[in-house]
Amino acid sequence: MSILPIVTAPDYRLKQKSQPVLEFTDQTRKFMDDMLKTMYHEDGAGLAAVQVGVLKRILVIDIKDHDSVERPKDFYPLFIVNPEIIEKSEGLITAHEGCISVPEQRIEVTRPESIKIRYLDYHGKSQELKANDWLARVIQHEYDHLEGKLMIDYLSNLKRDVVLRKLKKLKNNIV
Repeated sequence: MSILPIVTAPDYRLKQKSQPVLEFTDQTRKFMDDMLKTMYHEDGAGLAAVQVGVLKRILVIDIKDHDSVERPKDFYPLFIVNPEIIEKSEGLITAHEGCISVPEQRIEVTRPESIKIRYLDYHGKSQELKANDWLARVIQHEYDHLEGKLMIDYLSNLKRDVVLRKLKKLKNNIV
């Protein structure tokens, strides 16, 4: 397994809508394994394929150390391909989020408290999952990436511009 390079804002790819995965191959699964290794390396809770420069509708998530729900041992990691959010709760919750592609920023985002998704798993099998609390938040955050949306897009234009200037400065200092 390889650690993949992370794409950070304001890279234009993060604003693109990702395309569905049309077939599952060994290469697809190897890529998902590489995404997972990269997410662990970056100490993330989730990662979308676009965050490593691939515009495919693939997410990996592992919050086993932070999940408020008792789950089977083999529940995590989650490999979520071509997800659709099919239900959202009316109840909303606001919390701070961070993002591997938006380094050194914590932003308050309001999201539905629970969701239900339909997706394909690691083997291409159709699944449905009802998620709440932290898992629902992580799925929605990563799902936003597939739609070309970042957590900073929830900010006012003024605040978003300030964050983008900080990110450009950070990027220029690293390069």
